[in-house]
Amino acid sequence: MSKVTEIFGSKVFNDETMKERLPKDAYKALRHTIEEGKPLDRDLANVIAHAMKEWAIELGATHFTHWFQPMTGVTAEKHDSFIQPDGNGKVIMTFSGKELVKGEPDASSFPSGGLRATFEARGYTAWDPTSPVFVKDDTLCIPTAFCSYSGEALDKKTPLLRSMEALDKQAVRVLKLFGHDDVKRVITTVGPEQEYFLIDSEMFNKRPDLIYTGRTLFGAKPPKGQELDDHYFGTIKPRVSAYMKELDEELWKLGILAKTKHNEVAPAQHELAPIFSTTNIATDHNQLTMEIMKVVAKRHGMTCLLHEKPFAGVNGSGKHNNWSISTDTGVNLLEPGATPSQNTQFLLFLTAVIKAVDEYQDLLRVSVASAGNDHRLGANEAPPAIISMFIGDELEAIVESIIEGTDYTDVKKKKMSIGTSVVPSISQDTTDRNRTSPFAFTGNKFEFRSLGSAASISGPNIILNTIVAEELDKFATELEKAKDLDKAIEKLVKRELTAHKRIIFNGNGYSEEWVKEAEKRGLTNLKSTVDALPAFVSQKAIDVFTKHSVLTEQELYSRYDIQLENYYKVIDIEALTMDAMVKKNIMAAASDYQYTLAETLNAKAATGIKIDSSVEKKRLEQASELTVKMDERLEKLESDIEKGKELTETYDLAKFHHDVIFADMNELREVVDELETLVPSDIWPYPTYGEILYSVK
Repeated sequence: MSKVTEIFGSKVFNDETMKERLPKDAYKALRHTIEEGKPLDRDLANVIAHAMKEWAIELGATHFTHWFQPMTGVTAEKHDSFIQPDGNGKVIMTFSGKELVKGEPDASSFPSGGLRATFEARGYTAWDPTSPVFVKDDTLCIPTAFCSYSGEALDKKTPLLRSMEALDKQAVRVLKLFGHDDVKRVITTVGPEQEYFLIDSEMFNKRPDLIYTGRTLFGAKPPKGQELDDHYFGTIKPRVSAYMKELDEELWKLGILAKTKHNEVAPAQHELAPIFSTTNIATDHNQLTMEIMKVVAKRHGMTCLLHEKPFAGVNGSGKHNNWSISTDTGVNLLEPGATPSQNTQFLLFLTAVIKAVDEYQDLLRVSVASAGNDHRLGANEAPPAIISMFIGDELEAIVESIIEGTDYTDVKKKKMSIGTSVVPSISQDTTDRNRTSPFAFTGNKFEFRSLGSAASISGPNIILNTIVAEELDKFATELEKAKDLDKAIEKLVKRELTAHKRIIFNGNGYSEEWVKEAEKRGLTNLKSTVDALPAFVSQKAIDVFTKHSVLTEQELYSRYDIQLENYYKVIDIEALTMDAMVKKNIMAAASDYQYTLAETLNAKAATGIKIDSSVEKKRLEQASELTVKMDERLEKLESDIEKGKELTETYDLAKFHHDVIFADMNELREVVDELETLVPSDIWPYPTYGEILYSVK
């Protein structure tokens, strides 16, 4: 491999490349656009486009595309070549400023949630200069926003950019109260940890459920799962190590700050974590990371699974959204400092986040809601569906002292004795880490741990940015009128911490006691996507999103409809896949097994062997009983699928699929999984969990 420093960002039109390739005035104008949002004129756009095209061609690019993130949850791209006829039967390679800045893809088949009619096919992509252009394969990729003919956001990037601007505006107001007139911009940063599974492609291709749905719809528990915790941080297998090495290289070329890699808890599960980037770029990079993970896996004869729960009985995969707030002068506003109890600015921003999470806990739950993630939330592997905050012992003690009006005594860091003189003593942190908390303070950032592995991080960060902007707006409005700022801040912080301390919980989020305690505190417990989604279009949600110009009421309702539709369609596809697997193969395998047992019994009877209490007879009766149950439950599933077709309202469809179809699927699976434990592997039609999870040697 080339030196990392040489390949890093080699396929990105980054600041260094811009400085090298662009005339000084064009470079300066582009920096103004990136940093201050100033528009580019057409002539400068042409200069920039030409430089980008020449650079991309040198890297082997023949096409360009406006790379955008529609509300499908994945990225989209339409490729156009650089070629233009020269009039002499040949071609020249051209790329204009107009083509760079604006595109017009056919928008008719992307989900819009009623924002536009099917016959209104026109949609526009607009270059987002804050996210660097890059070359992927043979194509110059231009990160863009995507909107309708009438200007509504049809994507995930546009509201994310709006939310970043909203928080920037309100945070700057607060910082001016502290005399920070040098701060021109406040940004949010994110480092999304990405979990995933790697399995052998041969196994994947033999499982229709994995192919069609991304998760196993059937599968009995193998003799060994994750009980011994021997996979977690264990030695990485050579085949996986080779994959990870190539993945790092491909990500580094695209300027993605891939930093940490390791085995996760479940067999065949792994994790990749990047260094923090601005939220917009981190979102683009995470979408690219998921795509490249799958592409590189195929080169190694493996399949990368990003579903939140591909296997029952072992941990599913999440994505931890490490979120913080920083100024353009390099100050992390969530850094407590050596004495957080005396850091008034930090305490004010901390209070804003605490209040935001409590006031809008239902919206944070919505932001991680999906059919796949419903399998994880509340299980003893992921945070519960109840949103709460962990802030650690020291900050909790500070909060209590503020509420009670008592003096706070600093918690001094202790030295931990390891018990051997060979290993030096190390400082003990003032807080531990709470893996059961959905929203945990981890030093100078908050870790939102409820996201599913396949999700775009745009949704949670749109909500986080918006709700914190709302509280900062309220704080700034109140404090700007104060005659004595210090006393006003002290009063405000005490009042809000007292009102919202219920959201702070440092204990075990998995316990039943917490469920009861949370109910007493009045915290929401939205267990499923169908339970959670109505909060997205509540009057409170409409008010906060429209106030800060992040989403219009119509855009909110469109996303609500899209998520409901996606939910019931996912369940429907899973149900139809189950139906086909049972009817085409599993039923036949059950019959073959019973036929083999019956033949053995007949042969024994023919030789005079008593068969009344034989093993074969017991197995035959057991298999026959399970097969009858399987057929009955299959018929019920098929009948309910037909009933679902009679419903027309999106919410009714989602509710029916959750309450009825999903329940039918679980009942059918229970029988099939038990049957799998009886039928010999040479008769069972699909690879087992043991074969899949341990397929990569």
